[in-house]
Amino acid sequence: MELTGYGAYLMQERHASENTVAAYLRDVGQFAEYLAGQGKELTEADGETVREYMEWMQNRGKSAASVSRYLASVKSYYNFLVAQGTIDSNPAKGVAAARTERKYPAVLTSREVELFLEQPRCVDAKGFRDHAMLELLYATGIRVSELTALDLENLNLSAGILRCTGRGRERSIPVYRTAVKALQDYLSKARPQLVSDSGEAALFVNMNGERMSRQGFWKIIKHYQEKAGIDKDITPHTLRHSFAAHLLENGADLRSLQEMLGHADISSTQIYTHVVKKELKDVYQKAHPRA
Repeated sequence: MELTGYGAYLMQERHASENTVAAYLRDVGQFAEYLAGQGKELTEADGETVREYMEWMQNRGKSAASVSRYLASVKSYYNFLVAQGTIDSNPAKGVAAARTERKYPAVLTSREVELFLEQPRCVDAKGFRDHAMLELLYATGIRVSELTALDLENLNLSAGILRCTGRGRERSIPVYRTAVKALQDYLSKARPQLVSDSGEAALFVNMNGERMSRQGFWKIIKHYQEKAGIDKDITPHTLRHSFAAHLLENGADLRSLQEMLGHADISSTQIYTHVVKKELKDVYQKAHPRA
């Protein structure tokens, strides 16, 4: 089973993140186990086998969204084998994905964002750090993996610019004044207390002075969600979605937003136009006396 080469292909050619690669490899591995139970190799599957596998997954209680993801992983793997010349055609090509109700990204209202960003108390190193992280995340819309990967050299506070690299692409993103002030306070009042190694390059560090992890930041988000009493499931990506939706609401154009978000394809950015329309429709339904 040629999965090592497939993983390298996803990272180098598709610029997939480590988490995405791990998910694709896991999905294809599960399909390989299913085939092994039938005495088949991955290269021996045909369209009917792929279709039966998807039905089998649905019968085991998997959601339509999960089954669609499994199918996407399997199709991607066979596209890789075709490109490598291992097989002549993709057996999953004609298999239709399960119909799913389109779910749009959850976003916070402007007031909820304000409430959320107000939660860290800037009275100690942790408070200054958390405030700076949350402000920067909403100011720039960067991914949590990009946030935790930031080094000191990525910041140009005098120019109000963040240099960020994600998915193999480098981009420069403006940072609003409030976030710049939060970062200045963190760098002058908090980070020196947290870092014991003067050679530490990481912008954001944990209480042990080491680079903040994605898991550590996830816990920070959950803590402040509970503290704010916001009745929504807030994840690090929620602030990214809110950043995009709020910019569109206030007149930003799609191309500029695509550049700031680091989307390779503008179709990924266009989903936020649907988010904004849905938000407006919800407001209309709640507020109009005859709706």
